[in-house]
Amino acid sequence: MASSSSRFAPPAWLVGAVRSEPVAVPWAAVVRAAVALVVPLVVGLAVGRPEYGALAAIGALSGVIGDTADAYRMRVLNIAVPQLFGAVGVTVGAAVYGHGWVAVGVVTGVALVSGMMSSIGAVASVSGLLLLLNAVVGAGLPMPGAWWVAPALLAGGGLLVLALGLLAWPLRAQVPERAAVAAAYRAAADLLEAAGTERYPETRVALTTSLNRAYDLVLAHRARYHGRGPDLVRLVATLNAITPIAESAPAADQWATPLPPAIPAAVRTLADAIASGRAEAGRPDPVAHDSPAARVAAQAVAHAADVVARRDLGPGDLEDRLGRPAALGARARATAHAALLSGASWRYGLRLALCIGLAQALVSLVPVPRSYWVALTITFVMKPDFGSVFSRAVLRAGGTVVGLVAAAAVLAQVPRGWWDVPVMLVLGALVPVFSARGYGYQTAAITPVILLLSDVLNREGVGLLVPRLLDSLMGCAIALVAGYLLWPESWHTRVGDRLADAVDDTAAYITCAFAPDSDHVARARERRRLYRDLSAIRTEFQRALTEPPPTGRHAAAWWPLVVAVERIADATTGARVRVRHGADPPRTEEVAEVVGELLALSGNLRTSAVLREFRPEFSAVEDDSVLCPLRREVTAARAIASPRT
Repeated sequence: MASSSSRFAPPAWLVGAVRSEPVAVPWAAVVRAAVALVVPLVVGLAVGRPEYGALAAIGALSGVIGDTADAYRMRVLNIAVPQLFGAVGVTVGAAVYGHGWVAVGVVTGVALVSGMMSSIGAVASVSGLLLLLNAVVGAGLPMPGAWWVAPALLAGGGLLVLALGLLAWPLRAQVPERAAVAAAYRAAADLLEAAGTERYPETRVALTTSLNRAYDLVLAHRARYHGRGPDLVRLVATLNAITPIAESAPAADQWATPLPPAIPAAVRTLADAIASGRAEAGRPDPVAHDSPAARVAAQAVAHAADVVARRDLGPGDLEDRLGRPAALGARARATAHAALLSGASWRYGLRLALCIGLAQALVSLVPVPRSYWVALTITFVMKPDFGSVFSRAVLRAGGTVVGLVAAAAVLAQVPRGWWDVPVMLVLGALVPVFSARGYGYQTAAITPVILLLSDVLNREGVGLLVPRLLDSLMGCAIALVAGYLLWPESWHTRVGDRLADAVDDTAAYITCAFAPDSDHVARARERRRLYRDLSAIRTEFQRALTEPPPTGRHAAAWWPLVVAVERIADATTGARVRVRHGADPPRTEEVAEVVGELLALSGNLRTSAVLREFRPEFSAVEDDSVLCPLRREVTAARAIASPRT
């Protein structure tokens, strides 16, 4: 019989959705947010146009929310490009303000465009978000001044955040990229320490995440400058040199032999040298080794130390494991073209347009104070790359209630005028602090900021609270019904489909790893793609767990197979390392058997309503075959039965 405490405990999906992420306080972002939100208010009050200051502060708030990149070049894209689309959005919205059903049609069309832009990439997604948000505001709220004033003020506020973020660029040009590469080396050191222990799986995931971030930053930098500057060549070579270290960890884990502490310590010495930019500090002392695992790891560390210490690297020394990047324009055109032809892109655009159209039609037929908040709520809740629509709707409602409590105290007790400045200084600083902890926390932090700025524009005080609550709840309800419940694809997880793709990539990686004419650069690319797939699956799995039953429960059933596929990838890497260091290579027939079983597993994942348990019939091989650990992992994966949703 269940205890009373368990009966009244909140559901697991809700606990997962509201759990705070353990992150450090981003002090630089806190200072930028506080300054960027206060300066427009101060200027507006000083010149006697507080409404202008409020509009610029709203633009700054959007810049603060988009201020998530570490690299300066990416920060320019993440903030400046969305601000341009936001200026277009408010111009279009203001042009149809007060035009009834014309405004409904125009805003609905903007929603379709915004939704399809979300499939192109991260920058395009934020740009589409601001395009729609500002179009909704322009269509629902009279803008002060001439037609160009509101776009200029909103964009100017966002660009102020960008200017503050770029102040240190001349002194810290490559510091974020170097810090990301150094963090990957420290994660590799942690993985070497964890080899042969129970901490190995979670530590390997942390290394994958760190490598993904480092490669993303370096790839973005390299695409902009074609990858041939001496500093960038050195950075790419240093990042590539981590691959042998990362590959030595699965081999050590298979041998179940703890590595000498001096080996991970040497990797951390390299990380410190990379972060500081001082190559002379990057040569750790040679490490003694008395086991095959230690020999493999020590050789990998020695190779990385040579790369870090070299100053004469040129383009000819670069093993291009990232692939040659296209120019930014060509990449953007190719991605946009693919998004326009994607069925998923059109479906999401139509879902968002349906929800926005319903909201705009509803507030046109029924008098709703501050009606634009309904569509604004839908826009935030429906973003596909921001997580589960269901959990975001719940968190949006809960976060709004919490934020309204804080806003009520501010609006009731703080006199209008210059007293708004110190209050905004505190509230603005809290936005990046809470945004990093989750969507519900971000909503709770943003709500009092928005209401304070709205009060500057409208002078309604606590009269804003109830309309804001009702409009937010209406927006959440429309998103849940028209954007979630009416679409059967919302009720299913995508873990199984993505897992099937990862199994196919695993089969390709095994084929490449043990091919007679195997190329180590091609192997590195296949391995990076596979581990990136597995990282994406974990992200999708965490998202699916925040869905209500039965979706979240079905997603949880996939977890054993997710872990099994990760172990297969590690076993493949470990086997390849052992071959490189003297073990007999596997027979072609043995490799073909393993690949065939994986392809059968992938086909089962794609076509079956239920993942049937099946134990493969491998032919007999010697116990010392290098593929024995891999065959055991494949057998374990094929023996897992799990429901398909």
